[in-house]
Amino acid sequence: MSRYIAALDFSHPYFPVLVLLVISLLTAAGLVILSHLTGPKIYDKIKYSVYECGVDPLAPARVRVSVKFYLVALTFIVFDLEATFLYPWAVLFRSLGWYGFFAMMFFLGMLAVGLLYEWKKGALEWQ
Repeated sequence: MSRYIAALDFSHPYFPVLVLLVISLLTAAGLVILSHLTGPKIYDKIKYSVYECGVDPLAPARVRVSVKFYLVALTFIVFDLEATFLYPWAVLFRSLGWYGFFAMMFFLGMLAVGLLYEWKKGALEWQ
């Protein structure tokens, strides 16, 4: 056992990360096992029934969702990514020069074309 401990390099910069990973995995596994061992074992029809916010379901679970919902969600993700890419670009704006400026203008232009396409198709109008 001491041979393995001697092989570990405690001064390595990633050693605390390894220790934290091992502790978190052991904690998660221990809590799952503990809840399985100490939890109630009573299974009945009410426990497995569908429940959503205290209201009984009125329709089956396999209802078709409008495509417009997905288009709005996709639009949100696109503009969320835009904000994510704009922040580091703004921080490094001076060091990137004209190449960085035109690259970001191309990126924003492509997003604008996508937004105009969605607007033209009526994806932004919720009914």
